[in-house]
Amino acid sequence: MEILSPQNARVKEWALLLEKKHRDKQHKYLIEGIHLVQEALRSGADIECICYEKENGIPAELSSAAAARLDVNWIAVSEAVIAKCSDTKTPQPVFAVLRKADEQVQMKSLLNKDRSLVVVLDGVQDPGNVGTIIRTADAVGADGIIVGSGSADIYSPKVIRSTMGSLFHLPILRSQLSEILPQAKEQGIRLAGTSLQAAVNCYEYDFTGPVWLLFGSEGGGLSEEVRALMDDGLIIPMRGQAESLNVAMAASVLLYEGLRQRYFN
Repeated sequence: MEILSPQNARVKEWALLLEKKHRDKQHKYLIEGIHLVQEALRSGADIECICYEKENGIPAELSSAAAARLDVNWIAVSEAVIAKCSDTKTPQPVFAVLRKADEQVQMKSLLNKDRSLVVVLDGVQDPGNVGTIIRTADAVGADGIIVGSGSADIYSPKVIRSTMGSLFHLPILRSQLSEILPQAKEQGIRLAGTSLQAAVNCYEYDFTGPVWLLFGSEGGGLSEEVRALMDDGLIIPMRGQAESLNVAMAASVLLYEGLRQRYFN
């Protein structure tokens, strides 16, 4: 199959996915580039179609997947179609349209998981920070990420690029934190977050039980509503003169301490 005109109705529908309101409406999103498409294929993501530049054909790195994934619709498209569906100045030769996962099923699994280690984002707005936190959570083997309102959209092109494919390796769910966090507490899950008023050094805290780590906005930290639900305040010790750590770096410190205690203690 091939689609060469950027005025094609399907192409117009794909291009709309560059905007959040249309991603939410269609329950779909775009990914761009060979690496991200490879990761989506390897991870068994729900792919509607993969579009590649007709002139160059299916990229060699994806040719074996093209033969194996019979459930995926592969479409040859023109450079003009690729340009219309990209938010970058130099578009990649391949992009894919994916369907979003069933978040309710995944949320239930997270709440019931034994000794879960989960990241909760409360108004983290910078796409680069959100993407870095997702990559770090993937690296340490965290069980999932919950994204509250006010945070960057996890399906925006900038966030997806900065995850480097980690988006497909663990559940990333959007939720109202005022609803899901009390449910977690009822399950015996501890809610911990960084706090300048905290009495507990993060290296003395017990990360071996079920714990969800709360991270707030770059400017204001956790919202009052979420801070009120927090069980344990943690402080990251600093010997130098820096006032604070970037939220993605703070998340990395706590997640790696959790990894150390769970697997290398």
